[in-house]
Amino acid sequence: MIVAYGVANLLQSVAAARTTVHHTFDPGLLLRLAGHRTYLVGLLCQVAGFVLAFLARRDLPLFLVQASVAAGLGVTAILGVVVLKWRLPMAEVALLALLFAGITALVLAAEPAQSRPLGFAGLVALGAALGVIAVCGFFAVRLHGALGSVVLGSLAGMAFSAAAVAARPLAAAASAEAFLRDPLLYLLIAHSLVGQLLLGLAMQRGSTTAAVAAMDAAGAVPAAVVGLLLLGDRIWPGREWLAGVGFLVTLLAVIGLTRYAEPQHHHTSTRERERAMVGVGTAALPPAPLGEQAAPLDQAASTGLRRPTTRS
Repeated sequence: MIVAYGVANLLQSVAAARTTVHHTFDPGLLLRLAGHRTYLVGLLCQVAGFVLAFLARRDLPLFLVQASVAAGLGVTAILGVVVLKWRLPMAEVALLALLFAGITALVLAAEPAQSRPLGFAGLVALGAALGVIAVCGFFAVRLHGALGSVVLGSLAGMAFSAAAVAARPLAAAASAEAFLRDPLLYLLIAHSLVGQLLLGLAMQRGSTTAAVAAMDAAGAVPAAVVGLLLLGDRIWPGREWLAGVGFLVTLLAVIGLTRYAEPQHHHTSTRERERAMVGVGTAALPPAPLGEQAAPLDQAASTGLRRPTTRS
């Protein structure tokens, strides 16, 4: 799941940066992004990660699964170095090591157990959350740059967090018929679509790491709290401190990665786009650090990620 989400983050950010920036809460953005093969491959990886995460939520507490989803950002950074020749500062390497340590602590602290039912009040709360997130997203699209990436990414994280809460009890459905009849399934789908749209908008406005880290931070905490309070998530007796430290370290590492996330999506002129699409002049571009996306996008053209400037 961690690897699948890491690959998805990288490929979707490349496709998103090659699409015209949207300033409205327009679902048509997803259709335009679907015109990129890079985005579709990234979406396929995200679907694979989603399925694996859904299966994990059947028995594992949300604080572990959601923190592990956040760890996909570390895979994105590593792939950026290997594939797109990004340069990582030593501080960022240390943050990646902390991320791994935090996830390890959570694995050791989590006690497997099936979820308790969410109840009618939980269904109403998830439905209300969907409306609030969508309304906030409608106004947040007016923000630009790094601020727009963080706000929209945070809203996307809240949507995915609500989807995770719906998935935890849904994964324990007794039969396929019960699974399809459960309202949680459709709330999960709705929150996931809204989250996907918000994430695409966030990636257009600035740094990939800022958008994804904001999404992961906003998505991990609410789901973890709801899981422990309402869904019966468990921690091995005597390891509560390990779970707390692991969760905190993981979140701090993810948020710390945004420090190097300067705005990345510098939309080029028509001539520069044509040069990138035919692979002319890309070799002269220096490798960019994780926080800068303009160079990696052009480098993507020379590493097999070349595609027309459209978006999902």
